[in-house]
Amino acid sequence: MTITEQDKVFMREAIRLANESVRIGGGPFGAVVVKDGKIVAGSANSVTQNNDPTAHAEVNAIREACRKLGTYDLSGCVIYTSCEPCPMCLGAIYWAHIDRIYYGNTKKDAAEIDFDDEFIYKELDKPMHERHVPLIPVLGEEAIQTFRLWSLKEDKTEY
Repeated sequence: MTITEQDKVFMREAIRLANESVRIGGGPFGAVVVKDGKIVAGSANSVTQNNDPTAHAEVNAIREACRKLGTYDLSGCVIYTSCEPCPMCLGAIYWAHIDRIYYGNTKKDAAEIDFDDEFIYKELDKPMHERHVPLIPVLGEEAIQTFRLWSLKEDKTEY
C-alpha cells in the first residue's frame, strides 16, 4: 500500500498528540480518526489523568469520533495511531468497523519502554483454567435467557 503525503500529515498529528500527552504527564500515545480526508477526532492516552485503564488514545479517539458522527459504526474511517495498537485497542478498532490502521511505533518499540502487551497475547492462547485471572462461569442457565430474548427480538439493531 502506498503511503501518501496526506497519510504523513495525519500520522504527524497522532504523533503531536502523543508528544503533548507526554508533556502534560500522560502516556506516550496519540491517535486520530479520519473520514473523507478530514480528521474527525483525535486524542491521546489519558489513563493516568482519568484513572481509566481503557482510556488509550485509540479508544478515546474512537469514542469521540462516534459522538461527533452520531454512530457506532465507523465504516469509511481510517485510524492513525502513534503506536501499533494493543489488543484492547485492536479489538475496539475492529468493533468500530474502521477500514484501515496506520501506525508509527511497533509493539516491540512499546515493549522497550515498558509498555509490553505480550503477556496478554500469551494469556489469550492459554486454556481458561490456566489463565492468570480466573474466568468462573456463574448462572449460565439464567444468563442465556437474555440471549434468547435478543435472538427473538424482531426490532433489534444489530452491530
